[in-house]
Amino acid sequence: MPKSTPEAASLAPDVLAKYEPVIGLEVHVQLLTRTKIFCGCSTRFGDPPNTNVCPVCLGLPGTLPVVNKRAVEMAMRAALALNCTVHEHSRFARKNYFYPDLPKGYQISQYELPLATGGWLEVEVGGAKKRIGITRLHLEEDAAKNLHEGFSQSATKAYIDYNRCGTPLSEIVSEPDMRTPEEAYAYLTALRQIMLYTGVSDCNMEEGSLRCDANVSVRPRGAKEFGTKVEVKNLNSFRYLQKALQHEIERHVGVLESGGSILQETRHWNQAESRTVSMRSKEKAHDYRYFPEPDLLPVHVSAAWRGEVRRTLPELPDAKRERFASSYGITPYDAEVLTTSRTLADYFEAVVAAGAPGKSSANWILTELLGRLSDRAFADSHMEPAALAELVQLVESGKITGTIGKKVFATMLDSGRSAAEIVAAEGLGAQVGDSAIEQAAREIIAKEPANLAKYKAGNQGVFKFFVGQVMKATRGQANPQAVNDILRKLLA
Repeated sequence: MPKSTPEAASLAPDVLAKYEPVIGLEVHVQLLTRTKIFCGCSTRFGDPPNTNVCPVCLGLPGTLPVVNKRAVEMAMRAALALNCTVHEHSRFARKNYFYPDLPKGYQISQYELPLATGGWLEVEVGGAKKRIGITRLHLEEDAAKNLHEGFSQSATKAYIDYNRCGTPLSEIVSEPDMRTPEEAYAYLTALRQIMLYTGVSDCNMEEGSLRCDANVSVRPRGAKEFGTKVEVKNLNSFRYLQKALQHEIERHVGVLESGGSILQETRHWNQAESRTVSMRSKEKAHDYRYFPEPDLLPVHVSAAWRGEVRRTLPELPDAKRERFASSYGITPYDAEVLTTSRTLADYFEAVVAAGAPGKSSANWILTELLGRLSDRAFADSHMEPAALAELVQLVESGKITGTIGKKVFATMLDSGRSAAEIVAAEGLGAQVGDSAIEQAAREIIAKEPANLAKYKAGNQGVFKFFVGQVMKATRGQANPQAVNDILRKLLA
């Protein structure tokens, strides 16, 4: 049998177009609980190694696990938000394999009876919407963390931190419905957003709260059968996911075009070299010898409990986007940006609730607030919704101009003072009258004969120049509409 070639050379677009990629993702989401899934140890990140451990999570003989009800509830929230069917009965199983980060010699997971199945998630790529199926969502415990660097004997020894061992995870397995790296990126982005909205996880990839493995294959376009699947690991950023999938798709096509065959294997994304490298062969399915966990009772989810969890779900991003666009008269794009996070969406609605018009509130938040602040700075900022609403109302009522409003906004951010206080203290509320605007406009027109000639010759773009000069001459305190009207009259 011809073997896979190491790497594919750069391929022409028409060669790539002969094949259809098939992509599925397995996403591990750390559930936002204070304690582990089967014991009372803390899940806090960053504590000294091997301090958040006990006989249960270390797998010492004679210990018994006890399921964390909060973890089950969190997984239910995730499943319901992803349109899954939460089953009345599910069961834990032992997944047997031997590795140093697994102290018991097996992982407690779910196998033939998972918590939930049959969900879906809708994504949008290039203006087209697509529904991605979700095969299953199940609960399991995390393994410990192997450390291979940073110690005096790292060259010959590996070290293990068992703090993470037993942390509750929800594994979400998609159907192989994605056909491009862009669709995979959109799916993972939408999944993360829902987990954050529902409070299921903080989804911090740097801390391992969100981890993703990708299964990818290619097949000739029009073919029904899937090609040989390869699993790609170490995708610890959204950008790496996209790059790794694109590389792997091109590698598969290159191997097939050269007469080779794809080996079923697990590969590792090497960011330093921007390529995948082989980790281990998976020509035969790994026999984990699953069997029911004898130390844990089956999980029973009553209809009442399921209904109670469903009632506590917040409005999800898709529904919120549609409502924002229809209720507040903002564009779909603005609605999408404002619903990027639940915190930002709630802030926008609080500004509107404080009396500011929806469209103006969106403009001020997107252009001024987010234009000046990073995501983290926004979360830490002291610009209260009511304070921003007051500023927006001052501009909308004509008491100050938009130009003055921006200056006031900057002062508010720096000082924490209210808009009304700043306007009163600095005398910014006095509007320039029409006569003063006309005088300033006449003087500027007289100084700009060349631009006047361009305007009379039909160059309408010069008009903006004159507006800007008048606003500058009046220190931004002239009503923009009055400036426009007076200039048009004088220039005509």
